[in-house]
Amino acid sequence: MSQTIEVIGGVDTHTDVHQAAVIDTIGRHLATEAFPTTPAGYRDLLEWLQSHGRVLVVGMEGTGSFGAELGRHLRGNQIAVIEVDRPDRRARRAAGKSDPIDAYAAATAVLAGRATGTPKHRDGAVEAIRGLRVVRASAVKARTQTINQMKSLIITAPAEVREALRSLTTTELVRRLTASRPGTDLATPATAVRLALKRLARRYRHLSEEIADADADLRGLITHAAPGLLALTGVGPETAGQLLVTAGDNPNRLSSEASFAHLCAAAPVPASSGRTDRHRLNRGGDRQANRALHTIVLVRMRHDPRTRAYVARRTIEGLKTKDIFRCLKRFVAREVYHHLTSTISCTPGPSPTA
Repeated sequence: MSQTIEVIGGVDTHTDVHQAAVIDTIGRHLATEAFPTTPAGYRDLLEWLQSHGRVLVVGMEGTGSFGAELGRHLRGNQIAVIEVDRPDRRARRAAGKSDPIDAYAAATAVLAGRATGTPKHRDGAVEAIRGLRVVRASAVKARTQTINQMKSLIITAPAEVREALRSLTTTELVRRLTASRPGTDLATPATAVRLALKRLARRYRHLSEEIADADADLRGLITHAAPGLLALTGVGPETAGQLLVTAGDNPNRLSSEASFAHLCAAAPVPASSGRTDRHRLNRGGDRQANRALHTIVLVRMRHDPRTRAYVARRTIEGLKTKDIFRCLKRFVAREVYHHLTSTISCTPGPSPTA
């Protein structure tokens, strides 16, 4: 294997096959080859890259999806990985579209300095949190669907069933239906509805237990990954988990708290024109992270005295509600970032008025 040549790799990732390419430090295309997405294929891909020279870095599309395991394999062998965005439409029209072309484009983007982002590491506690949150989210969605189905059935149920259930709270409704005895004559609509409601109530209870178990597991993982994060006002397992997933197992890849705010779409965007000097909300970035910040701000505006005082003061100064939200989201992003990048538990940060 030649060690006198320095090379840069590029990978176009897919479900079953990864297309790899290699170029030298002046951009010459050296070779391209496809490898299966198996442990043996990952080893062969790395050996193939190293057979062309000393690998400086590998640019890869899809580091968060199809290329996640390959990225772990490369990092485990001390190969730096750079995340590469898909080429824009103009570049695709000019160069064409194929797997080898995309693999070469990934390597060229790294060499040209167009791709510089460090991908998330997916080999720690945050990756475990991401997996559990997927299950929790689907359980929450299914539980919401279940209670909606129950209430819809009650609306159209025969009078003797509807009148006995329509005024009950969700908790009492589930408790009563779970303990009910519908009867055996399923040809009678009332009996069939009672049986359907009982089964939906049992499903609702099972999903609630599943969500509670996920919350308990997530709380322990979040406490391990970012001590002190759950101590922040308005931050719960759901919002903390989302912010951790957004930052990844290596939050230090974010150069500053401002970059984390941009990632969460909480950085102010200039919207000035003529005599108007203002900023607006950022509608880009990770929308789920922005949603988590929005939830935290809503909780603080209702229950946190310092936030309520800040809102009152800024309202008197003439700031609109959406602009107050923008300022508070930016502050929360700053506060959260310091907890994400610290391994030492600390108290909540300063007041927004500071």
